[in-house]
Amino acid sequence: QVQLVESGGGSVQAGGSLRLSCAAFGYTYSGYCMGWFRQTPGKEREGVAAYDHDVGSTYYADAVKGRFTISHDNAKNTLYLQMSSLKPEATAMYYCAAHYSWCGGTWNFNSRYRYWGQGTQVTVSS
Repeated sequence: QVQLVESGGGSVQAGGSLRLSCAAFGYTYSGYCMGWFRQTPGKEREGVAAYDHDVGSTYYADAVKGRFTISHDNAKNTLYLQMSSLKPEATAMYYCAAHYSWCGGTWNFNSRYRYWGQGTQVTVSS
């Protein structure tokens, strides 16, 4: 069984930066896809970025390309999301998610992910 624990959220002014972390516990090594999703009350979760371990590729939502960077530290079993030039629209609960297969073209489909963290809140003020 896999547990994912997010951290690093907080409040920041527009234009600022935050780095989110997702620590993974209780997994056995295999190919996997890990992603970051975000959700605002009343809206569906949307994919922000994903990382494919086997292929070494990354995926980004159009809204965050060039400003967000996803990365993975194998030694620490931790996924990161570096967020720069933050906009108020980025305000949401951010979730880390994972599944044991390649990401592919459906990297941003909620239903593909089997493991989810508890979320960390990001608030961007004007």
